[in-house]
Amino acid sequence: MAEITAQNVAKLREMTGVGMMECKKALVEAQGNLDTAVDLLRKSGAASAAKKATRDAREGVIAQYIAPGGKSGVLVEVNCETDFVARNEAFRAFCDEIAKKIATDPNVNLEADREAAVGKMGENIKFARNARLEVSGNGAVAAYIHTGAKVGVLVEVGCTKPDTTGKEEFKQLVKDITLQIAAGFPQVVSRENVAPEVIAKEREIAAQSDRLKGKPAAAMEKILAGVLDKFFQTYCLVDQGFVKRNSEVSVKEHIAQVGQQLGDEIVIRRFVRFQVGEVTA
Repeated sequence: MAEITAQNVAKLREMTGVGMMECKKALVEAQGNLDTAVDLLRKSGAASAAKKATRDAREGVIAQYIAPGGKSGVLVEVNCETDFVARNEAFRAFCDEIAKKIATDPNVNLEADREAAVGKMGENIKFARNARLEVSGNGAVAAYIHTGAKVGVLVEVGCTKPDTTGKEEFKQLVKDITLQIAAGFPQVVSRENVAPEVIAKEREIAAQSDRLKGKPAAAMEKILAGVLDKFFQTYCLVDQGFVKRNSEVSVKEHIAQVGQQLGDEIVIRRFVRFQVGEVTA
């Protein structure tokens, strides 16, 4: 029997896209013959999934799972090749189950699930990314999947009193915040979370605009402050106009009003917003 070398295992993996252990088993059974090993993997169904791994998976959905009690949650992006599959109810159910499995065990191995889904759907499927949030102290984690499942949101909202999370006003506020994040596309929670280099870049761009040319230093600084303020109103969640009230008040002001009604201090601690196919740093 031919020697089963690491190089041959790697080559078979490159040829088929199947995992290293499966490739090694196939080579042992094929007595080191690469072509026979490929046939064995194809017959087992593993290679049929792997062959599709060279095709782009640019469509897909965002799925979520919130643990009972609302103390933790997961958001996941699962990609496929066509919108036809992305709209398939079986694929949506598969993605929901993946989110639940990750919520239960962040280190779960999902390759077998992926390969089974590839065989069933007939398209390449990829787990693009996932995020998990857990409540720190009092509060709740909530999620929202926008119609079409192309945009999803996961947010942690905190409070100081344990019983606040059970009140309808708090639950409605949390729901409204997820809708705000989906629609408003903020990058951070508040101004304190904006990286200094981002602010510096915005100042630089504004300073080079025509409206500031020839302005006195004092006037220039005032104009720059105004430009930055408008930037924060888009970039920062709590500075955005609250969509549900036609932007008449900011998100921060609305949260403060609800907090006053409940006799509690409510704060958005963090959030995640996924959109299918977006390029991330």
